[in-house]
Amino acid sequence: MRKRPISFLVRLNESEHARLMREVKKTGLSREAYIRALINGYTPKPLPPLDYFAMMRELNAIGNNLNQLTVKAHTTGHLERAAFQVEADRLRRAVQQIQQSVTEPERRPPVNPNVHPP
Repeated sequence: MRKRPISFLVRLNESEHARLMREVKKTGLSREAYIRALINGYTPKPLPPLDYFAMMRELNAIGNNLNQLTVKAHTTGHLERAAFQVEADRLRRAVQQIQQSVTEPERRPPVNPNVHPP
């Protein structure tokens, strides 16, 4: 675990604290992890919906089935390898795209120091 020996107090009014806590709750992160992400230029994404996890389990099951078919085809020699590889690659890309679109934080645009928030 990374050491973070520096701590500091941040004073917020009620509405600022409520907003911070709402945003933190959406992500499932700790308050500290949420603030560190913001400091590092990322906007944490909200937790994915529950069906995301079911969808990922299903896609992983398909991947496992494809792997089993590969093993069987290898032993029997009765599968067109090029077509199977195309499908396996499509599945792998789909899983990666789903994971990226749902879980990876997005980079925030840089803050313009000449513009002050309201």
